[in-house]
Amino acid sequence: MDSKKDYYEVLGVPRDADAKTIKRAFLKKARVLHPDVSDDPNAEERFKEVNQAYSVLSDERKRANYDRYGDENGPAGFGSDYVDMSDIFNGSGFGINDIFDSFFAGGASGGARAARTRGRDMGMRLTVSLAEAAAGVTKTLAYDRLAPCDDCGGTGVAEGGHERTCGRCHGTGRVVEVQRTIFGQMQTQTTCPVCHGSGKVIDKPCETCGGQGRTPSRETVEVKVPAGVHSGQTIRISGKGEAGVRGDASGDLVVSIEIAQDERFERQGDDLYTTVRVDALQAIVGTTVTVDGIMKGERVKVEVPAGCQYGQQIKVERRGMPRQGMVSRGSLIAVVQVVVPTDLDKRQLLDIAGIVAERTLSDEDVATEGETRAEEEGDSPAKDEEAAHLAGERWAAPKNPFKDAKRKSRARGRGGRK
Repeated sequence: MDSKKDYYEVLGVPRDADAKTIKRAFLKKARVLHPDVSDDPNAEERFKEVNQAYSVLSDERKRANYDRYGDENGPAGFGSDYVDMSDIFNGSGFGINDIFDSFFAGGASGGARAARTRGRDMGMRLTVSLAEAAAGVTKTLAYDRLAPCDDCGGTGVAEGGHERTCGRCHGTGRVVEVQRTIFGQMQTQTTCPVCHGSGKVIDKPCETCGGQGRTPSRETVEVKVPAGVHSGQTIRISGKGEAGVRGDASGDLVVSIEIAQDERFERQGDDLYTTVRVDALQAIVGTTVTVDGIMKGERVKVEVPAGCQYGQQIKVERRGMPRQGMVSRGSLIAVVQVVVPTDLDKRQLLDIAGIVAERTLSDEDVATEGETRAEEEGDSPAKDEEAAHLAGERWAAPKNPFKDAKRKSRARGRGGRK
């Protein structure tokens, strides 16, 4: 739409017009300009123009910004709690074209009515940040739907009009037709063309809604997102979907939650993973790192043990995502990234170089140093081996071969005396 055009002039209403006046003006023009009913080659563009004006003037926040600043977004846009789901011509949310298709299909003239009277459920996707999902948040959604008509109260009957039983189908909503064929008479049952299956007709339908009892409308609804919600979960708001025909039950609004990716945390279930950068020298001796938690103003201490390795995971319990409907929370998993310091001075580098030189002495160097010391002290590994060999060959006295024989002779002599 041309930004120079005044929205009030487009709809043909004064600047102090109330919401009902703006809505009536919009519906009156939309009925004429909708591409499905207009032969004007510029009907689509003009319909977009009228719809853009209505989308601003029917929204309290946008209208206030437009009146004050000349722009519906205001000087700094809306607050984070306000989400406009009616990006009509870019495929986001529910388009007013789809709403009008349902409106015209539902019968826009003389008491016409579709066989389906209950309103359909509507669905939309709401994206929240990870922090909002952790703390819980209330969002105000602005969207388009077929809502109960304000002028007739959803009945479809204008003032002074009445609803009566259809004379064609006698209230059944169905008519039976009999045709003669070469095979005989054939009976068929079809929807009543007069009442369109409702069984009732209106002698004086509401001009605003055409007897449907519902009109395209800009609505706002508050959606309470619970703490700990997961992507893919849905929130159902009863009665906020498409309104039913002539006071029949409305459908529900089903909001699907999607959680945006976070720069600091990765969620896995109720646990949160984050990276912690640790100086290599601190990783050697151990340290404590304090990081921001997922909750507002939360500070979490991560105890890094001595000798911590790159990629090591440190669990901090009860600092992850809240478990939905519970007071407990998941864990915060800190993944350590060891960083080599690049700001050491010359003295510090020399100290580290000395430690490295000492640790890199090979086993061969240590063995050679030991042999040199032994030779200087008059001892050597060769002498030690010879002494060990001789120690294994020490002399031992032989056993007395006559010892057992003497014991046996003495035993026989004692026996003879008896």
